[in-house]
Amino acid sequence: MRIGIISDTHIPSRAPQLPAFVSRAFAGVELILHAGDINDYSVLRALSAIAPTEAVAGNTDPPGMVEALGTELLLDLAGFRIGLTHGHLGRGQTSLDRAFNTFRGKADVVVFGHSHQPLKAVKQGVLLINPGSPTDKRRQPLFSLAVLTLTKRAVGEILYFE
Repeated sequence: MRIGIISDTHIPSRAPQLPAFVSRAFAGVELILHAGDINDYSVLRALSAIAPTEAVAGNTDPPGMVEALGTELLLDLAGFRIGLTHGHLGRGQTSLDRAFNTFRGKADVVVFGHSHQPLKAVKQGVLLINPGSPTDKRRQPLFSLAVLTLTKRAVGEILYFE
């Protein structure tokens, strides 16, 4: 199973719409996960036109979106438990620590955002993926998103774009 991972789109404040590279990178994925700071439902509609989409709200999402989406989600996919959160809530100094602690002992993979810094790491046997941002590099050299492939094991890949 191939899953597109995106976060921190901040539309329309950072871009009027999703960049074209998003639909190209996510062509053929079976699911898309958005880790928050969506800001406008047009983002979820655009992603849903590519593949079914699950999302959680982040710290800059409007109150109605936070209420509708919630701030964390645990999914069972292809034999793996996938935790989805933005990374701004919970215990820990960094978004990675907060995301990890949110799903400690519950998830095989944790997807998060908030920092706009792409990251793939393993902590205590848990794969952690932050896709960065496709619209706001925030001191990063390139825009980014990620793809998670679930087979006998979970493999994450960060994809970079100019």
